Amino acid sequence: MIHDAHCHFFSARFFDALARDKANRDPGSSVNSIPTVLGWESPGEPADLADRWVSEMDQHHVTRVALISSVPGDEESVAVAVERHPRRFVGWYMLDPTQEDAQERTERALSSLGLRCICLFPAMHRYRLDDARVRKIFDIAADHSGVAVFVHCGVLSVGVRKKLGLASQFDIRLGDPLSLYPIATVHPDLPIILPHFGAGFFREALMTADLCPNVYLDTSSSNSWMKYYPGLTLVDVFRKALEIVGVERLLFGTDSSFFPRGWQRPVWESQQEAVRQAGADAAEMDQIFNGNFQRLFGQ
Repeated sequence: MIHDAHCHFFSARFFDALARDKANRDPGSSVNSIPTVLGWESPGEPADLADRWVSEMDQHHVTRVALISSVPGDEESVAVAVERHPRRFVGWYMLDPTQEDAQERTERALSSLGLRCICLFPAMHRYRLDDARVRKIFDIAADHSGVAVFVHCGVLSVGVRKKLGLASQFDIRLGDPLSLYPIATVHPDLPIILPHFGAGFFREALMTADLCPNVYLDTSSSNSWMKYYPGLTLVDVFRKALEIVGVERLLFGTDSSFFPRGWQRPVWESQQEAVRQAGADAAEMDQIFNGNFQRLFGQ
């Protein structure tokens, strides 16, 4: 079985947000024009996009995926997908904890909407992880069983914004994995997921995960951040992560997002080969690509 812990649900609301930003720069842009400009499929209603995802998963024999609503305030879209296909999706959502309704949204998302992971992007929304508002979100998450927090650290680049000529006013100084250490130790039973091996802060991600047994690394994307480490290969990354973090805290992910590209099978293939070369046996590979996800989010 394949369980993918990192897929984006690019709903109509996601394109609405892009269209508003595009219209500020180019008056006359509309939500319907954005997918056309990008050469992507229009998402349709959330239920339609959920069905499109299931068809794609079936084609590639993917059992379950974590679907991330990829703009703040879009919890309902991914909740529709989960309700429609509860055996195939686990619902995650992007949150800006600096917004006035962030705590209310979090309570609703984790209770009535049944979502399972809060996704934080400190560099994108420009806040520190020791902010009292962020601590409150972690407190709420810790009060709900079966819930995790995802924190994007390191290099952050949104390709779709570049294609549309939109600026991204991020502050990557706020994305240091070491800043997770204090809050991770306050909530030792709350799983905290660092995507992309720390996205350029590999050493810092390893240090944080080594010191905090509740910190997991997700393996998603092409991991192009390796260009900042001369000579580093994906095999080296997996070998060092297995040595320091251990097989039980690595979560396979692809960072798949839009159609018609669909599910990123080449990412799965390259990571399978890299894990093999890093010395993992069949049981350890099953943990990374299947079992760890199931342990965190159920069968």
